[in-house]
Amino acid sequence: MRVGAARAVAIGWVRERMRADPSVEGALFSGSTVGLPDDAVLPPWSDVDVLLVRREPGVKVGKFVHRGVLLEVSTITWAELGGPDDVLGSWVFAPMLRTDGVIADPSGRLGALRERVAAGFADPVWVRARCAGVRQRIENGLRAVDAEQPIAEQVLAWVFPTSLLAVWPAVAGLVDPTVRRRYVRAERVLSRFGFADRYPGLLDTLDGGGVDAARVRAHLAGLAVVFDEVARLPREGFAFGADLGAAGRPVVFDGAAELIAAGRHREAMFWVLVTYARCHVVLGAVAPERERALRPAFGAVLADLGVGSAVDRRRRADGLLAALPGWQAVVDAVAVEAVAG
Repeated sequence: MRVGAARAVAIGWVRERMRADPSVEGALFSGSTVGLPDDAVLPPWSDVDVLLVRREPGVKVGKFVHRGVLLEVSTITWAELGGPDDVLGSWVFAPMLRTDGVIADPSGRLGALRERVAAGFADPVWVRARCAGVRQRIENGLRAVDAEQPIAEQVLAWVFPTSLLAVWPAVAGLVDPTVRRRYVRAERVLSRFGFADRYPGLLDTLDGGGVDAARVRAHLAGLAVVFDEVARLPREGFAFGADLGAAGRPVVFDGAAELIAAGRHREAMFWVLVTYARCHVVLGAVAPERERALRPAFGAVLADLGVGSAVDRRRRADGLLAALPGWQAVVDAVAVEAVAG
């Protein structure tokens, strides 16, 4: 399917939603489709991200298929979105509003916000602010890794701030960060700005040097067993619950297979690890006996990545924290060139 056709489906869904729920007062596209031309091909493992803006808090709708398109719908309030300065300083929200991704805007508030953000997006003051926000999130996350949590929760608490090291140069390079493919995007940004030699070290922070493609395929096959079991369990109450069902399966498995086939097996391990850990969080809560029975395969993944114990994870977190000043110099150089260009 072409991106334009997928967007049209998303727009139709938003209109239906707003008619049924008056508390939704606006909507915009987010995620990897932002900025793509209408004639670009949307791979079957990619979703169309939509952000609903509401008067009051609402639950995340999540991932689902609508008229043949995989949608990922989240919600936010106007207060959480903030004003122009808040958005310009946010590495999460600014990319959504730098281009004309507004879907619905009855009040005109999103349009006015988009104009301000588009005009100031490349201002060095705001680029530095967004980069500082990424670094702060990395530091706060890595310092908070708690060895007393269940293993799967420890892993998630470690891997997401670790992976933000890939987001950091993308934000500096004025490139929209993504979630699942953030390492691929980081490599492109670093290469574009003359820092290709730093990318292997960035990947090392995730996988400690990596494993070969055959081993990654084996871990993906092991994940399928766990994933399919979790997909049959109740997942209400988990923020990522919809990602672990039938709608989310192509994103995980077809997306990983595509990366592996392209020689990006190390990059594929990021979402394999995240999904493994999320599956075990659900299992630990609703089927603890099965979680214990399936834990050895998860442990093998952690061992291959060099984070098999709490001590290992703490060591890797501290190592990355110590390396941040060196990465700050890279990010600063990228930002200067990106703004100048």
